[in-house]
Amino acid sequence: SPPPPDEALAHGQILHVGQLKLEVRYTPGHAEGHVAFYLPEYRVVFAGDALFQGSIGRTDLPGGDHATLLASIQRELLSLPDETQVLSGHGAVTTIGEERRTNPFLQDIV
Repeated sequence: SPPPPDEALAHGQILHVGQLKLEVRYTPGHAEGHVAFYLPEYRVVFAGDALFQGSIGRTDLPGGDHATLLASIQRELLSLPDETQVLSGHGAVTTIGEERRTNPFLQDIV
């Protein structure tokens, strides 16, 4: 089993890393406790394994749930400005607008 976390993060919490401010966005569905980190002043989101260019995260892992993941993406990621760059856990950089327009997994929720 994985080691326990060093610190619990809360949705909406602001983390200060040097001069950067990262907003914690709770994005369950791929895995329990999954979060994304949004840097509003740079319009960048570290989406982890929730959203990828042209795809979404797996939901067949423990704690995964497809409907929960889609709701998280809709509420916490697609609500960001279209020009927001998405840095995923794997693959190419994309934008929220590009995924809203072209991601086949999101067409029922945009």
